[in-house]
Amino acid sequence: MASNEYKDCLEKMFRLHRFGIKLGLDTIRAMLAALGNPQDHFQCIHIAGTNGKGSVAAMLSTILKTAGYKVGRYTSPHLESFNERICINDEPIDDACVVRSCQRSMAVQGLERQPTFFEFTTAMALDEFSRHQVQWAVIETGMGGRLDATNILTPALSIITNISLEHRNYLGRDIATIAGEKAGIIKPGVPVITGVHQQAARKAIERQALVNQATVYWYGKEFRSRRASTGRFHYNGVRNSWRGLQLGLIGDHQIENTSLVLAACEQLMAQGSVNLTEDHIRSGIKNTRWPGRLEVVLSEPLVILDGAHNLMSARVLGRHLSRYYNNRKITLVVGILDDKPYRNILKDLLAPCHRVIITQPKIDRAIPAPRLASVAATLHPQIEIKEDVGAALIHALTTCGNDEVICVAGSLYVVGEAKTALREWRTRSTDQ
Repeated sequence: MASNEYKDCLEKMFRLHRFGIKLGLDTIRAMLAALGNPQDHFQCIHIAGTNGKGSVAAMLSTILKTAGYKVGRYTSPHLESFNERICINDEPIDDACVVRSCQRSMAVQGLERQPTFFEFTTAMALDEFSRHQVQWAVIETGMGGRLDATNILTPALSIITNISLEHRNYLGRDIATIAGEKAGIIKPGVPVITGVHQQAARKAIERQALVNQATVYWYGKEFRSRRASTGRFHYNGVRNSWRGLQLGLIGDHQIENTSLVLAACEQLMAQGSVNLTEDHIRSGIKNTRWPGRLEVVLSEPLVILDGAHNLMSARVLGRHLSRYYNNRKITLVVGILDDKPYRNILKDLLAPCHRVIITQPKIDRAIPAPRLASVAATLHPQIEIKEDVGAALIHALTTCGNDEVICVAGSLYVVGEAKTALREWRTRSTDQ
């Protein structure tokens, strides 16, 4: 049971959402200065991109932990608990740490404006990493890169996963402009690992790297990989070739994400920044867990949770379902936020599915289920509406056969509510 002090801190933090999104570094820089510049007390890896940031962060933190380092990880959003955003050695910080860090950050005075929610939680995370005396921190951007609150870091390595059209009201209307914003994490002389493939995006990254005299290592050029068998692949890098690597995360797209991680490990080893062995790397990627991304949470029926919150990730999920479950009936439980290209997301997600249950998460940016269902009905003949995510999942569970597949997708907020509902449903079933 969470303490009243913890609940009070969360309420104060979440009220900061009313200040919206304000990109810029002055406020976070002032907050961190007041906290003693905690970001200067550890080494870090900074990750930007559209998809795969969290998976890359999870693998890197697990590899470094396996090698014996104390590692902080900062990601967003969370699925069920705020604490998930700030991890030490792959474990969320406890409620007491949240309270302590929140109160320290709340005590900062003299700011020119109120911090946004993300600025505040970034300050909390960096402060907590310093207080825990982590040796390494793996930190993903919240939005973009150049003006993202995390961009006060001076990392040992920068990673840009991939780029697609997203947050266009904030980052720009085309791939080149968005890539330029994400390339803003590139620092003078700091190597860059990237999986970006569009020509316009590559040019934007090359320009920023040239200005900063930073060496760029491209997936498909300096390092590459190929699928060996289900769940395994071969990697050929700048200095190393590793064969028969076993993925801990599900999905063919994780081969590219893992290749970025391996290229990052090569660079850290070349810098002499870490003492990593092949065994550390193999064990780390095999044992990485990243909830809500092709996460299997039940076997009969098979229940898969995947955020698939933008067009690129929806296409990846649609291909995965088509490839691996084309001989089984699939029920999709889906809810989408109103800032997403929901019609195109639905096209990719609905195509391999037998039945669709439309729902909506408890966030003000959710598309109302009836409105989303009206669009879905033009794409699929079997549409149902259950406006509560938990009710939608339980309905799917009680109406599917054990040999069928249930996929919950469309938003990480939907996935988070589904995880909570499933845990409560299992508890009730056990008690009966």
